[in-house]
Amino acid sequence: MRDKIFVSYRDDDEGRRHKNLLVAWSENKSFPEISFYDNSVGTSINSENAYYIKYIISNRIADSNVFLCLIGEHTDKSDWVKWEIEKAKELKKRIIAVKISKNYNTPINLYGIGAKWALDFSKLSILKAMNY
Repeated sequence: MRDKIFVSYRDDDEGRRHKNLLVAWSENKSFPEISFYDNSVGTSINSENAYYIKYIISNRIADSNVFLCLIGEHTDKSDWVKWEIEKAKELKKRIIAVKISKNYNTPINLYGIGAKWALDFSKLSILKAMNY
């Protein structure tokens, strides 16, 4: 059975590019064990729609087997990503942290929660973090 993965990322060029690579790898059977779930929202957490967006995202995280957080250059500053990490912890999801570059700062709330780490953005590192 394939894992259904919620992908959390900062909605910027780098985050979208790497999220899209994960989805493409999944669709092209490069990751036969995994089904990536596109959770794009594209709205600021401080928007008037934040309550509704959080409701939708909560349901998507709950419906996933795995929470995968892409860590880009500015991810540690994303209120959305921080909130999504907290929701994944609350829902007791298996958490995978993937650093696009090992030099990027990690969102503080990813520490001490039992996350598995891929210290580079490669299929091998990601599968190893997921225990495949």
